[in-house]
Parts: sequence; C-alpha cells; structure tokens
Amino acid sequence: MQAPELTRRLKSKAEQLGFQLSGACAAVQPTGLHQFFDWLNEGYAGTMQYLSDRRDAYSHPNHVLENTRSLLVLGMHYGQGIPQEQQVGKGRVSSYAWGTTDYHDLIHKRLKLLKKFHQELVPDQQCRGVVDTAPLLEKNFAQRAGIGWLGKNTLLINRAQGSYFFLAVLLTTAELSYDQPIEREHCGGCTACLDACPTAAFPKPFVLDARKCISYLTIEHRDAIQDDLKPAMQDWAFGCDICQEVCPWNHRGSLANEPEFEAIADHNRLNLTNLFSLSDEQFRQMFRKTPLWRTKREGLLRNAAIVLGNQRAKEYLPVLRKAASQTLSAIVRDACIWAIEQIESE
Repeated sequence: MQAPELTRRLKSKAEQLGFQLSGACAAVQPTGLHQFFDWLNEGYAGTMQYLSDRRDAYSHPNHVLENTRSLLVLGMHYGQGIPQEQQVGKGRVSSYAWGTTDYHDLIHKRLKLLKKFHQELVPDQQCRGVVDTAPLLEKNFAQRAGIGWLGKNTLLINRAQGSYFFLAVLLTTAELSYDQPIEREHCGGCTACLDACPTAAFPKPFVLDARKCISYLTIEHRDAIQDDLKPAMQDWAFGCDICQEVCPWNHRGSLANEPEFEAIADHNRLNLTNLFSLSDEQFRQMFRKTPLWRTKREGLLRNAAIVLGNQRAKEYLPVLRKAASQTLSAIVRDACIWAIEQIESE
C-alpha cells in the first residue's frame, strides 16, 4: 500500500476511535533533544529520576520501536469542563482527571485497535502505540506533525482546538505521508500563563521548573512539600490547570466527546475530610481505575492537608489533629502540622 493511502486510512480509523487530532512525521532525532538535555542538567525534572535514567533513549524513536520510519501523532480531547465554585473543605482537581477512568487505559485500548488495523493494511510492517510513558518527546514530534506548537507554558497548543488534549503516538516501520510542521509559535507577546502561575514555575518562557509546578508537587513529587510553596498551591489537591485556564487559545470551550472523561462530582471537587476517613482498601476501590491513583493515598492526604491549611477553616482542626497523631507517614504528618499551624495562626 502506498504511503498516501496508508496515511489516509490510518487517520480515518484514528478519528473513528475518538482521536480528534492526527498528523504524521518522519522518525528522526527530535529537534528539542538538546533543550531537553539542558533542562535535565538544570535539575528542573526534580525527583522524576526516570527521565534522566532514560535520557539517551530520547535521542531517536528507534529506542521505542526498532527500525521506526514514521510516527502518527494523535490527540484526544478531555475538555476543560466547568469547575464547581470554590468551597471550604473541597479541593480542586485538574480537569483531565475528572472522569471515571484513567486515560492511559482508555487510549491504550484504542491504540490496540488502531495497531490491529495497521497490521491488516500492511502485515509486513511493525508498529507500536504509546501514551506518555515511553522515552519519546511527543510534543516535539506533534509540532513536527503539524498538530500544534509548544506554548510558553510548555504545553502543546492547537490553533483551533486549544491545549486540553492527551497525546498518543503510533510508531510504524512503514512510510507515511508527512504533514507540514508548525514552524513557529503563535503566543506572540502574551504572557498570561507565565503571569498567572502562583509558584513562579517558569524561569523563562518555554521553560518549566517542575520543582515549583503544582501539578508536579501534587502528583509526581513523593516527599514532603517545601513550606514556602504550600501557600501557593491554593486549593489544588491534584494537578493544576491555571496556565491553561488563562490561555486565550482555550476560549472555545470543551471539545471532549468521551463519556468516560465527563466530570463526576467527587472528582471535580474532592471532599477532603472524607479522604482522611478512607482505609487503604477503600481508597483503592474509589480511585484505582482513575488518574488520582497516581499519587497514591499518602500523596493525596498530604495534598488535602495543605489545601485545608490554605483554607484556614477551624472546623477541620480535629480532622487534621487526628491525622497528625495517628498517621504513620512522616509526609502526611508534616502537611497536617503545617496546616494546623496555619489555621491556628488565624
């Protein structure tokens, strides 16, 4: 099968499977590789040691699939939705985690169907589908595939559809017809995302210091959070959407059409005190299949305590004192003690 027809049919199938965005590019060394290495050398990855451990693998897609020739980069919207009004005792959750399923599980299932279709079309070629866990600079290849540009907040932005979407990649040893890359960014003089970040996590445009990013602190970071960063976390219990919420390119609203990504009340706004009453097994049953499982119970309780401390509500002192005295986790205890001190200082 010729490259144009193969590309057309793969894109059409991807659209049927729920991917609203698609673009193809050659498997080459990513243009942003040296910037990535500089970013690692600056220590901006924080405790995400897995990035440094695999740094050499990011140099070419062949390290993900041997003899890769082309990449079909895909985007699936999750939509920003409408957050509930701020409430004492409730914690905000990044909109990608509002649904009932972990996006990795859903997208992997769709990629398996796309892979099967690929094998039917070109049985003599190999392919592999990945979702943000392989050593691949997806955003860089997405720009090369014409899907969008890297904004000043380091997120991929599509001119017509904003930035609220997941990226996935189908790597193939077959040749595809390649899309026109996005040669320049369209952020212009806008600095809304940089100005709005409460932790000043952007040392300069297009560079993120993950060690200060609320999403990193509440999800990826496994230790106690620095006291000077805790107030800036505001009421974010899991992730953060601030730099997307203020981006003018996201003014069009939600484009998601996956029922499993639709918001449910318990995830849109977490009931923080309920979290402290859950056993390990109850926590597992409630969050095991959702993105919130990523931070595990200890991390979510740490985040919940910090949010309660920022909300300064005295009625939650008993919950925090009980957790501080009974928990076996130094990380949770640290957050509870800090929260108690904030409330009592009022």
